[in-house]
Amino acid sequence: MRDRLVIIPAYNEEPLIGQVLERVLASGPWDILVVEDGSTDGTFEKVSSRRGVGVLRHSGRLGYGRSLIDGFRHAVARGYRLAATIDGDQQHEPELLPRFFGEAEEADIVSGSRYLQESPVKADAPHERKSLNAVITDYLRTLTGFAITDAFCGYKAYRVEKLKSLRLSEEGYGLPLQVWIQAWAHGLTVRELPVSLIYLEGRNNFIPELEDPVARYRYYMDVIKREFTRCLTFLP
Repeated sequence: MRDRLVIIPAYNEEPLIGQVLERVLASGPWDILVVEDGSTDGTFEKVSSRRGVGVLRHSGRLGYGRSLIDGFRHAVARGYRLAATIDGDQQHEPELLPRFFGEAEEADIVSGSRYLQESPVKADAPHERKSLNAVITDYLRTLTGFAITDAFCGYKAYRVEKLKSLRLSEEGYGLPLQVWIQAWAHGLTVRELPVSLIYLEGRNNFIPELEDPVARYRYYMDVIKREFTRCLTFLP
């Protein structure tokens, strides 16, 4: 169905992006947009030569969040009904896209979780990453009431009409946290689906300032508190 778009943010994914695109193309009849975030390797050349794949290129590295925001804007401007996001590094399985799109017929946001009981563990993540995810997820559950188990999974599907109500501005890795807070503020419905935990060593692409777990925790908490305070100002 051509009312569905798959958005793939990509930064320096030359070794893996080709295989990801093959699997997405084989998974269903949807459009594909790669948001190429100013890669310094051959990612843009590999993607732009692929037939049937749209490309939005940043002139420099603007951030993971900015890549998703620009993908969402594209989905809204082109009139897509549903949009899904997956990473370009093979940590997400494109074969699950039909289920994500199917669930998005019933929920405003369908989010993957690597930490549900049914989620297969194919390559486990370091303890500090899992622990930080758990702490931030618990805090978000307390604030929003959403029964989520994975705050950071980038595998999601959205009703594009609902994306129009969000005012997203976080250009870094805290963008998913801004999405959760605004989804709560706007009364959106949320559903989780199990996805495989596939951790690829050395593929985090964090900017240097966020390589330290303590710095990441402070950044994530700043995003949550800032966004929660802002949303309180327009709630009835």
